[in-house]
Amino acid sequence: MKLLTISVLLMAVLLSAIKVVLAQHEARTNFIEIQQLKQQEDSLNEEWGKLQLEQSTWATDDRVEELARTKLNMTEANASSIVLIVQ
Repeated sequence: MKLLTISVLLMAVLLSAIKVVLAQHEARTNFIEIQQLKQQEDSLNEEWGKLQLEQSTWATDDRVEELARTKLNMTEANASSIVLIVQ
């Protein structure tokens, strides 16, 4: 009877130790994944900032006006060519 009890307790200790090792491995794996995702987040935030800066550069009023004049041959309307429609 005593041998059976010791065997059961030994088995329980071994299973518990294996569970601890597996839990620790999973925790390390999750930590590594979190670190990689944080690095990816930082990279994406940096790219987003660059894209916002680029958009603000391309969309300045002076640049849009210059493109309208040079590429689209647009001119500013004079007062006599403006028609006001009232509903």
